[in-house]
Amino acid sequence: MSALSQRPAGAVVGTAVPHEAAALHVTGLALYTDDLVGRTKDVLHAWPVQVMHAHARVTALRTDPALAVPGVVRVLTGADVPGVNDAGVKHDEPLFPDEVMFYGHAVCWVLGETLEAARLGAEAVEVEVEPLPALVTVREAIEAEAFQGGQPRLERGDVEQALTASAHVFSGEIEFAGQEHFYLETHCALALVDENGQVFVQSSTQHPSETQEIVAHVLGLTSSEVTVQCLRMGGGFGGKEMQPHGLAAIAALGARLTGRPVRLRLNRSQDITMTGKRHGFHARWQVGFDDEGRLTALDATLTSDGGWSLDLSEPVLARALCHIDNAYWIPAVRVNGRIARTNKTSQTAFRGFGGPQGMLVIEDILGRCAPTLGIDPHELRRRNFYAVGQETPYGQPVRQADRLLRTWDQVLDTGDFAARTAEVAAFNAGSLHVKRALAITPVKFGISFNFTAFNQGGALVHVYKDGSVLITHGGTEMGQGLHTKMLQVAATALGVPLSRVRLAPTRTDKVPNTSATAASSGADLNGGAVKNACEQILARLSQVAAEQLHVPAADVRFSGGVVRGLAPGGPTVPWEDVVRLAYFSRVQLWAAGYYRTEGLHWDSAAMRGEPFKYFAHGVAAAEVEVDGFTGAYRVRRVDIVHDVGDSLSPLVDIGQVEGGFVQGVGWLTLEDLRWEDREGPNRGRISTQSASTYKLPSFSEMPEDFRVSLLESAHEEGAVFGSKAVGEPPLMLAFSVREALRQAAAAFGPAGTAVDLASPATPEAVFWAVEAARSGEGAHLRDGGEQPPQPTGPPIRPTSERVLSES
Repeated sequence: MSALSQRPAGAVVGTAVPHEAAALHVTGLALYTDDLVGRTKDVLHAWPVQVMHAHARVTALRTDPALAVPGVVRVLTGADVPGVNDAGVKHDEPLFPDEVMFYGHAVCWVLGETLEAARLGAEAVEVEVEPLPALVTVREAIEAEAFQGGQPRLERGDVEQALTASAHVFSGEIEFAGQEHFYLETHCALALVDENGQVFVQSSTQHPSETQEIVAHVLGLTSSEVTVQCLRMGGGFGGKEMQPHGLAAIAALGARLTGRPVRLRLNRSQDITMTGKRHGFHARWQVGFDDEGRLTALDATLTSDGGWSLDLSEPVLARALCHIDNAYWIPAVRVNGRIARTNKTSQTAFRGFGGPQGMLVIEDILGRCAPTLGIDPHELRRRNFYAVGQETPYGQPVRQADRLLRTWDQVLDTGDFAARTAEVAAFNAGSLHVKRALAITPVKFGISFNFTAFNQGGALVHVYKDGSVLITHGGTEMGQGLHTKMLQVAATALGVPLSRVRLAPTRTDKVPNTSATAASSGADLNGGAVKNACEQILARLSQVAAEQLHVPAADVRFSGGVVRGLAPGGPTVPWEDVVRLAYFSRVQLWAAGYYRTEGLHWDSAAMRGEPFKYFAHGVAAAEVEVDGFTGAYRVRRVDIVHDVGDSLSPLVDIGQVEGGFVQGVGWLTLEDLRWEDREGPNRGRISTQSASTYKLPSFSEMPEDFRVSLLESAHEEGAVFGSKAVGEPPLMLAFSVREALRQAAAAFGPAGTAVDLASPATPEAVFWAVEAARSGEGAHLRDGGEQPPQPTGPPIRPTSERVLSES
């Protein structure tokens, strides 16, 4: 067992402790970025001047009328930028644009003594534009061949030959929308400049180092002249990985120019209108099966809706391609990827980062094809699982295929799957207008950043003379419990009680060059770094303790706040005494820790290599009930077993599984993100701008019976204390609900009915699926004889022209 994954006896990790800020959250005492405004003197407030056109050229910008508004201090425009007028790492996102690229694009910002003064000043700014043609839907972009970024291809085997030899060939398409992050705390930044010209930015950001980098290049400064701190976030979900940078730069620019602190906080409608979402996707596919229902080949083209600029669209697309297999062995694979350029917000990271979109394609294929193949959906899925020794289409060995099977079998067993399937069938036989279904789906999700350089982390650990410990690490806290886990890691590594360890906010002047808290890697990277720093300190303290205990330094053990040798019943020394003695012996009591994920290699051009440290697994079984009159449904019961390795913090991990699952259910069944795509003055306007028009999961959408457990005996070698990531993989457990809805809708038709289910599967969508099942229309699978989809193939026919057939 590696030193990194070895867990000592009496470890603090693995115990169920509350979130470190839970009491502050529930009492309202937790401070967020905008709460700091009231503690800061002479703050100015920023308000955007938005242009309500999907695409237009700015022909005139008059700011003088705004300056006449009482309380307006300054209007920020592109002419004020001393450095680079760009907010993105791809240099394709002008901070102050001359060309409006989406409905609500901000062209300048007004600073006022009050928020109301800034708002009125923004209304007074005069903007003249020349409207330009706009592409709003991904289908429009495909037809116009409007693409951006790279067009990767993932390929293994001879797809044409495999399809020709297949006993069954189906083809079809699916289009599914994005998702609004709807974090409780909207984007916010507070910037000020000290007497030495040092810029200090408080930002609600998942990537403080990149926020620092963007602020510096906008201001024409070096990174050492900018410090970014993230106190905590009220949710992020990927929406605060790239999107905060430009907003922080606006606040910092205002502070530099006025000499006063500047606060920028988007209200909810501005946040939804101006910031990116989960990428919507369109997919065309052709799939082959043998006579036993085993996958033989898959040929697909995935087109993501990137919006107006690249942002993170390229790595999102790469992860989608790498996850189109999910848990299934497909001998011959060809998947083409491309990014549509549309006049929408620049779509960005969202929990799962393309993985859910890729996995939805294969799960939709299996769900649609199972009835036509005459195989129960759960059996079709199980029959196609990876086996030990097989590789993914990009060449990474699937080393824990047996663990996925163990997880699957545990859900079948503890969820009484066979007995409940029979109960569902009996219920449906006696119920004409209400049907039930029980579906089970797997998750295999790769953990690490696609971009290998991001797989590194840092930490700073201080041990003070009194024995208390302060840690700072490069990860950010957005409610997911990362700080809680890091406190447990430090306490375990140092062998002290959890009460002796405290954590400081994430700051770029404490831990530099950090990676984003994303890709489910926060605990792996920062935990490894914290442990490394603690071990450096322990190595020094061991020398000091060895002299007191009269044992070799290698035999010194730290546990429970006591230092002892290996011999049972031998002398002990309190932790505090060893620390104090070390100080007076002039022994260094702090350390900078570092961790890099080993064993990764990835050729993004060839789409080959081993980009992931390991795979996280999970299985969910969901039972639903559908009303045939309205399409309304309820989730009766959900059983989940999820693989988090040896959990660092079980209470936190179970909460993450529950939250991720519910957020996935929201994406797949409720959250209907809509833009106006008709011609007219509102073309390109997002029409779901608030909680009144955008349906989020609530308590009423929670499963009536929700059973979540963590897979036992699941040690992960080579990861911090044997744990696995938990942030993103649980979201895809929600496929079980979508597949159960498909099966329930099909139950309204004759046996063997295949159903095409829209995404999100809202009650309206479920109703139309029920109607299709009743009418015998069936699923819309394309004729298997048509040409396989190509990256720049012919325009896609409208959905209404699709037909059901099998070659």
